Amino acid sequence: MSQAIEDVEVELSLVLGQTLMPIRTLLKLGRGAVIDLDGDQDQPVKLYANGELIARGEIVVSGENIAVNITESVKSYQI
Repeated sequence: MSQAIEDVEVELSLVLGQTLMPIRTLLKLGRGAVIDLDGDQDQPVKLYANGELIARGEIVVSGENIAVNITESVKSYQI
């Protein structure tokens, strides 16, 4: 049973903010480019699983480590 669970792939995405940018500008960006995002640094981040919003949280920085503290579960799943 545990082997079957280990084989399930889930794509997690974390959205910190967003911006609109013309494709020509995007294509000109080089490695390490900084993009200004809308929103406040204290604004909750959104966590998506396979493209569906599942939670909101906050970024936690400790030294060189970065984590996400889940503050609100958006969707509950039933098995």
